[in-house]
Amino acid sequence: MLEIGKYNTLTILRDTKVGLFLGDPENDPEGIHDVLLPNKYVPKVFEIGEELIVFVYLDHEQRPVATTLVPYILLNEFALLRVNYINNVGAFMDWGMEKDILVPFKEQARPMEKGKRYLVYLYMDKQTNRLVASSKTNQFLSNDQLTVEKGEEVDLIVSHITDMGINVIINEQHKGLLYKDEVYDDSIRTGDRMRGFIKNIRPDNKIDVAVQAQGFESIEPNADKILSELRASRGFLRLNDNSHPEDIKTVLKMSKKSFKKAIGALYKEKLIEIKEDGIYLVN
Repeated sequence: MLEIGKYNTLTILRDTKVGLFLGDPENDPEGIHDVLLPNKYVPKVFEIGEELIVFVYLDHEQRPVATTLVPYILLNEFALLRVNYINNVGAFMDWGMEKDILVPFKEQARPMEKGKRYLVYLYMDKQTNRLVASSKTNQFLSNDQLTVEKGEEVDLIVSHITDMGINVIINEQHKGLLYKDEVYDDSIRTGDRMRGFIKNIRPDNKIDVAVQAQGFESIEPNADKILSELRASRGFLRLNDNSHPEDIKTVLKMSKKSFKKAIGALYKEKLIEIKEDGIYLVN
């Protein structure tokens, strides 16, 4: 069955003047959902009966069409997209296709501006049967039935940043919060993707996340990071137990607590020496 807004593996059925017609003979033997791959996307070499992986979306007349262009977002996913123009129905965003994707005014968390980027969710509007996007992302997330556990490694998307912390989307399903005082990278922006860990799940199903594993699990990656920095700095870092937390954050993007745990583990393994002026890599 043809899936609009997603990649489809389809069979080349016939070659015409306007392009190749693709379909799924096994699940659609009558060819009701055959779709055109226009000439400009047709591979130089092909055979009838060969399978192609294509993205299927709706053209200007809302007809399914196939393309080999790579979309910036798929159906039921989030992405940071740029507004190309605005008219009387809403904002139109660049999503890698010839036809821009619409964000209706009623689906804008705040009025969008041309040239700016916003985190949006792509969905199929049931009333119009069209692909549209929305920057009101919370409506597509739910913490009612959680699919994650404490300590689990997860995928994070930065949703928006407030005074309290960094709101994130967890595995494109749940809402979570990353506290600012636990983040040691000032370059984090809306739309950034990163790996994180479930730090705590509260009784009301609100989720706290961290960018580093908690407890002993965090020591090994931090230790590896310090070793890498030492090797890149000719075996010496001007940091030790007495260094100011901001200095550690600037150089290593980690907390002083994590730093002390990591250098303690490296010292026990006799991989470093800790001196008054800093730490040294043991040859």
